[in-house]
Amino acid sequence: MTMASAPGKIILFGEHAVVSGTAALGGAADLRARATVEDLPGRLLIETDDLSLQGFSFDPGSGQISSASAAYATRYVSAAVRELEARDVRIRIESDIPPAAGMGSSASIVVATVAALNGHLGLGLSEREIAQLSYRIERGVQKGRGSPMDTALATYGGYQRISDGNQPLDLPPLEVVVGYTSVPHDTFSLVERVQLLKERYPDLVEPIFQAIGAITERALPLVREMNLDELGELMDINHGLLEALGVSSRELSELVYAARGAGGALGAKLTGAGGGGCMIALPGIEGKDALMVALRQARGVAFPVMMGGEGVRLEGD
Repeated sequence: MTMASAPGKIILFGEHAVVSGTAALGGAADLRARATVEDLPGRLLIETDDLSLQGFSFDPGSGQISSASAAYATRYVSAAVRELEARDVRIRIESDIPPAAGMGSSASIVVATVAALNGHLGLGLSEREIAQLSYRIERGVQKGRGSPMDTALATYGGYQRISDGNQPLDLPPLEVVVGYTSVPHDTFSLVERVQLLKERYPDLVEPIFQAIGAITERALPLVREMNLDELGELMDINHGLLEALGVSSRELSELVYAARGAGGALGAKLTGAGGGGCMIALPGIEGKDALMVALRQARGVAFPVMMGGEGVRLEGD
């Protein structure tokens, strides 16, 4: 038996503007997806007992699905199985990362699956090859829409600056509190909506993109120096710009303002494509507990996340 795990991700700055070439900053989160592979002669089975509290199993041989939620994980795992020509194995998927929330759940599942199959089957793939293959798999399943940042962070961990390509960054760990709306989002539709807005109002939207890119560049030394007060100010500004692009939602805004108000956050913003999913906040002097209480009172699911941690790893054979 071989188990591998890979982290989720948090985008600190740069959502949507990165599509038009400005920089974005993301970090690996300490929530992880795990894939366990064991021999199963004569069969190929993909299953999970815990994916955001919804259990399911799926047998590719018969096509039997025990839950509609199965499609979320099995399409990525099945693509990895086909790519690596795996057979006679059982693959079990578990994940701490909420799906469709902007935290890189699908990339983590793909990377963990590829790494577990690589270890179990003795394929000899390097870390770089795991990242490249996982990106190709995710991009294929998502019909060309996968982000190289997600699979890079799931593979290498740490932080990545993304613009024309991925640049790993040596930055210290950073704790944020995540507020999850429990509302799934559709990244493709939101990106498309913003791009259509840019086509209609290029003289208005392009300056917003440039401002978001400038925030990313200003944030890099602030994270390095742990200047959390100014980092929080940039988060607030970035959220306002994303609201101007129309990608926030009532649920996200309620959590953001609860974090800044009763939660005493130094700053708060949505993370990911918006429209639902998650927001993040920097704890203030009252600490993360007060912040989580405020987010829960605003009907969010709140939990602390440490950014900048380890990438994919084998957990045991």
